[in-house]
Amino acid sequence: MNNTSLLMEPFDRGAGNRWFRWILCAVLLILFFAPSQALARKKKRAGGPPASLSGHVNYLAQQLYGVPIDSATPITKQIQTLILNHLQQWLASGAAQDATSNEPLDVRVRQQIENAFSELHYPLEGKAAVFIRPWDGGQLIGAGYTLSWPEFRSVNVLALYGTKQGNARLLTITHFVPRTDLRYAFLPPAANGSLRFMVSGVRLGKSQPRLTAILYAFDGAQLHSLWETHNAYSGTLLVTPGKVTLRYLIESEYVQYEERGQKPPRHEAVYKVTPQGLTLLADHQIPF
Repeated sequence: MNNTSLLMEPFDRGAGNRWFRWILCAVLLILFFAPSQALARKKKRAGGPPASLSGHVNYLAQQLYGVPIDSATPITKQIQTLILNHLQQWLASGAAQDATSNEPLDVRVRQQIENAFSELHYPLEGKAAVFIRPWDGGQLIGAGYTLSWPEFRSVNVLALYGTKQGNARLLTITHFVPRTDLRYAFLPPAANGSLRFMVSGVRLGKSQPRLTAILYAFDGAQLHSLWETHNAYSGTLLVTPGKVTLRYLIESEYVQYEERGQKPPRHEAVYKVTPQGLTLLADHQIPF
């Protein structure tokens, strides 16, 4: 053994000891802080949802990941209760009658719903769909929204509020078909004064979107379905005061024509608006 190795041996042993002590301290620190961090996370979970409406809605919506629609009702029902209770309190507070606001009432109602969903992050999403119509000497507010979460799952809520002379009350609630959005179109009122409106929505399909539409009549207490169509393949809807036109494809025809490299025929169903709802006038093929 040479002199250099004899001189370096004590130095190497000391350096090794310092490294050992440093690693030991790091391990002890990890062991000390890990339970504290786990306890902090546990306390945070045990503390419940945030106090704000948007925070509470987000807290519940985060629990929808991986939950199928059939099992999601307990969570979506809580979100619905939070939002509709907030709207009821907001309307009852007189804020909706604020004469100093330059924005229409339907815009302000939409903002209330959008604020409730403001903390959601994609793929969680909440979209408001609101309308205002004259009703019984006051106004009828349709406060609707679509709540969506991963795997193309979504549910709809439509609450009707009546406002008159500064008072507001919840009249009825309905749920449009799942996996679609919400869109509205209006027909002239019925002879008995019932408000008639079309609710439609589109959901994604295997190759083409699917349209579902329901014509409702509201008599002041309940919604009644007068006409409906479900899952119209590549369906589109045109609503006018006297006529409703539904254009669609037939899926089996679409597949056959696509396999031959040809355009399939498109179908058009034309309905006349009647006191009872809709009456079919014609259903024929039109060019694609």
